Amino acid sequence: MNFAIQLASEAKGQTSPNPLVGAVCVNNHRIVGMGAHLEAGKPHAEVHALAMAGENARGSDLYVTLEPCSHYGKTPPCALKIIDSGVARVFIATLDPNPLVSGRGVKLLEEAGIEVITGLLKQEAAQMNQAFFHSITHQMPYVTLKSAVTLDGRMATEAGSSKWITSEEAREDVHRLRHIHDAILVGVNTVLHDQPFLTTRLPHGGKNPIRVILDRHLRTPADTPVTADPAAGTLIYCQEDAPDVQYRKHVEVIRLPDSVSFLQEVLRDLYTRGIMTLLVEGGPAVHSSFIEQGLVQELYLYQAPKLIGNGPSVFTSNRRADMADSLKLEITDVDQLGSDIRIRAIFKEAD
Repeated sequence: MNFAIQLASEAKGQTSPNPLVGAVCVNNHRIVGMGAHLEAGKPHAEVHALAMAGENARGSDLYVTLEPCSHYGKTPPCALKIIDSGVARVFIATLDPNPLVSGRGVKLLEEAGIEVITGLLKQEAAQMNQAFFHSITHQMPYVTLKSAVTLDGRMATEAGSSKWITSEEAREDVHRLRHIHDAILVGVNTVLHDQPFLTTRLPHGGKNPIRVILDRHLRTPADTPVTADPAAGTLIYCQEDAPDVQYRKHVEVIRLPDSVSFLQEVLRDLYTRGIMTLLVEGGPAVHSSFIEQGLVQELYLYQAPKLIGNGPSVFTSNRRADMADSLKLEITDVDQLGSDIRIRAIFKEAD
């Protein structure tokens, strides 16, 4: 199962809106087949593993990181493929929270006389697919907030200068983050001030996330990089009464009612478009809105050994007058990238 999890993890950033899944087929203490799901619409991990195993699948044990699907989607049900192959036992790490699957894959296998054992390395497999599980359960993307700050917690100088706070190594790591996310979000002020492309620039290429701009009054120019560059699609969310602006074909404007739930509606709409993971790279106002509304699950904080004194910080709030009111996070790991530190943390109060 460890090997199956490793196989699945190699496809991180490639399978959305599907989960990461790995499978290993074992017969007479030998691995006879292995596979991972590589892309939505393509064969699932079990199909790859059983195809490699061939006749050796009969009487074998199949280790799979997620409950085999039991419904017809873009591909046939994997549970039926497993039954037809003659597998004797199936070890499943985690059940699938998708209502179309949950428990039904196991039921099909058991009804066919296959022994099913669930829960093997459950925690490790669930961690690998935490974004998928969150999205399916909440019908919103799993949101990761990224920020670069100085040692005294500033995102920019008081005059607005922010290039570059962090080292080249840290900035390359941010592009790896972009590569594994479905979409990247900023506010209109970032678009106007920084003129970003919001694309993935890695030495050997990478996947560009869909670009998302929060722009209630539709101030995004038609000739700024995110609207002029067709390297990735761009979604602009504005209010219903925002003015009309003519953009290029790769840009779509989505009008939503102006309400306190504007951000939640943006996330719900993104989910309907198959976006399961969202990287937020906005400024203090955008970050604070996501945090205060409890819409962030994870934080990547890049901290450079510099001091600049005054300037905007990652999070501002007038609702945290007492230390007891502070938001709690759990640091999951700390790494050094060049001269900088990357802190990864999860919001303990978020589901």
